[in-house]
Amino acid sequence: MRHCLLLFVVALLLQNSAPAVEPPNVVVILADDQGWGDLSVHGNTNLKTPNIDSLARDGALFERFYVCPVCAPTRAEFLTGRYHPRGGVRGVTSGGERLDLNEKTIAETFKSAGYATGAFGKWHNGTQFPYHPNARGFDEYYGFTSGHWGEYFDPPLEHNGRPVQGNGFITDDLTDHAISFIKASKDRPFFCYLPFNTPHSPMQVPDRFYDKFKNAALKLRAHDAEREDLMMTRAALAMCENIDENVGRVLKTLEDLSLDQKTIVLYFSDNGPNSWRWNGGMRGRKGSTDEGGVRSPLLIRWPKQIRPETRVAKISAAIDLLPTLTDLAGIPVKSDKPLDGVSVAPLLLGTAFENQADRMIFSHWNGKVSVRTQDFRLDATHRLYDMVRDPGQQHDVARDRPEVASRLTQAVARWKADVLADLKQDDRPFPVGYRAFPITVLPARDGLPHGNVRRSANAPNCSYFTNWTSADDRITWDIEVSTGGRYEAVIQYTCAATDVGSEIELSLNEHRFRGKVIDAHDPPLRGKEHDRVLRSGESYVKDFKPLSLGNATLKPGRGLLTLRALSVPGQRVIDVRSVVLTLVEPDSPR
Repeated sequence: MRHCLLLFVVALLLQNSAPAVEPPNVVVILADDQGWGDLSVHGNTNLKTPNIDSLARDGALFERFYVCPVCAPTRAEFLTGRYHPRGGVRGVTSGGERLDLNEKTIAETFKSAGYATGAFGKWHNGTQFPYHPNARGFDEYYGFTSGHWGEYFDPPLEHNGRPVQGNGFITDDLTDHAISFIKASKDRPFFCYLPFNTPHSPMQVPDRFYDKFKNAALKLRAHDAEREDLMMTRAALAMCENIDENVGRVLKTLEDLSLDQKTIVLYFSDNGPNSWRWNGGMRGRKGSTDEGGVRSPLLIRWPKQIRPETRVAKISAAIDLLPTLTDLAGIPVKSDKPLDGVSVAPLLLGTAFENQADRMIFSHWNGKVSVRTQDFRLDATHRLYDMVRDPGQQHDVARDRPEVASRLTQAVARWKADVLADLKQDDRPFPVGYRAFPITVLPARDGLPHGNVRRSANAPNCSYFTNWTSADDRITWDIEVSTGGRYEAVIQYTCAATDVGSEIELSLNEHRFRGKVIDAHDPPLRGKEHDRVLRSGESYVKDFKPLSLGNATLKPGRGLLTLRALSVPGQRVIDVRSVVLTLVEPDSPR
C-alpha cells in the first residue's frame, strides 16, 4: 500500500514539474523572384544580406530546396502541401492563379489550432471571395491579391477587402503591418505570412539602397555574362538588401517582445531569378524547370530546437513546408486530401528520417516537367544530368545511365497522368456577392476586352482597359452571383475633359445599371519616375475615380457581366481599372 502511494506521489510530482509545452509562433517570409544566388550566405559577394544569413547561422540552411518556375504555383504549393495543378492553379493571371475552393490551406490548419493568422503582401491565389485570403484562413490581410503591381511607392492596396493607400515603399509598409500584427498577437500563438513582392519588377527601390549599387562593379556575373543586364542586376541586388533590412526588423521585433526563442522563422523564395545574374552557375532562371529556375533558398530558425548551423543536404520542396511546420508545431493537418509533401522536421531536429532514398521532386510549368532526385535531374526534353558531378547541367548522361533515364522518364509519365489530369480547361466564373464579404472587385485583369478596347500593358496583372472608342466596344466578366439582392455598381475610371458625357451601361442577363460620365478625371501615369530599369511587362498606373452606376437587383446564377457605352460624344469613352459590385441589401432567406 505504502509502495503504491509512494509511486503515485512521485508520478504526480514529475507531472507537475514538467515544463508546459508552448505552441511555437510561426513567421514565414517569402521573397518574389529572388534567386538562390541573391544571398551572401550562398556566396554572392556582390551584396550583403546579414539578417537573412543569420537564420542559417542560428538555425538551418537547406542545400537543395525546390519551388516552382513562377510565382502563383509556388504559393499554392506552400499553402496546401500539394502540387499546384491539383489545386487548379494553371497560370499567373486572369483567374488561372486561383486556388480551388476545396483545397485547405496552412492558415486554416493553424487557425483551427487556435492561432491568430495574418498575411501581409502579395497573395496571388485569387482575388474575389471566397478565393480571397480572408476566406482561406487568414484573419488579417493587408497587401494586394494580384500577381504583380505597377507602383511600389504609396501604392493602392487593400486591408481585409477594402481599398487603402499604402505608406511609403511597399516592402517597408508590408513589414510595418506584419510587425503590428505580431505585437497585437504577442499573448497568443500566431502564424504570420509575409509574402513580399520584390525583387519582382518593376525595378523600384529607395535611393539609399540603390545608390550603393548604381555604379558598382559586380565581381560575380551570370554564367552567360553577355546575357546579363547589369542595370537590372544592380536594381535587383538593391531590392534584396532592402528585403534583408526588413527581415532584420522582424527579427528585432521578436527579440524585443521576448518571442524569439519560441518563434519559428522561415525564409524562402518563389522561383529562380527574374534576370540573368549570378546564380551559382546553374542553368535556367525564372520560368525554367531547370535547376536555376526552381532552386530556392530555404533558411529556418527555431532556437533551442534546431541546432545552429544545421545543414540539410537532402532534397526537399515547397510542398514539404505545410507538413513540416505543422509537425514542428505539433498540430494536425486540416486537409482531408493526401499531401504530396513530407515533413522534414526530423532533418531539422536530428531524429530519424525515412522515405528519402528514392525521393523524386517534380517541377512543372506550361506543360514542361522535369524531375529531381538526390543525384540526378531529368529535364523537360528527357536529357539526364548527374547533378553531383555536373551541377550546371552541361553534359547529358542519358546514354551512360540508361536505367536511370528510363526510370525517371517513366516516373514523369506517371506524374503527368496523375497530376496534370487535374488541369482541365478552366471554367470557373468569378464569384460575386457573398454575405460575409459583400464587396466584390472585378479588376481589368479578370475581364476580356472586345472591339477596339485594349489593355494598358501586355501583362494583364495590374492593367486597365483603354482605347474604348465606340458604342460597339464591350468589356466582359464571366461571373456567378452567389446571393440575390440589391447591388450597387461602381466603375473605377479616368476620362479626359474632351470626352466627358458618355452614357454607360453595365448589364447582367436582364438586369441593368446605368450612369453618365459627368466629371473629367485625367491624372498622369505613375511609376516611370521610380523605375531603375525600363519596364517591359507591367502597366504604369494612375489614380482612378469612382463612378456610381446606381443600384439594381441581381438574381443568383451565372452570366456575362457586360460593360458598354450607349453614347460616345467624344473621341473615347473612359479608361477602366475595375468594376466593384457591392451587395447592399440581400434577399431575405427563404
